[in-house]
Amino acid sequence: MSTGMIIVVTGVAFFLLTCVALLDIARKDFGGIQFKALWAFVVALVPFVGVVVYFLFGFRRGKRSAADGPDD
Repeated sequence: MSTGMIIVVTGVAFFLLTCVALLDIARKDFGGIQFKALWAFVVALVPFVGVVVYFLFGFRRGKRSAADGPDD
């Protein structure tokens, strides 16, 4: 694989991870709109590092709303 192809694949992977993180942030309740906005800004405005920080520290903090839970 050439260097250019590796760069493109890495960029696409981080773009998809950013989209997944932003969708996850939109669905969760972090206790206030301020925290939700802070996570969204960190993920969207800090390339590459923001996504990694969210998945390491923020992914388990928010709680899913009752409407997003499994159907029984």
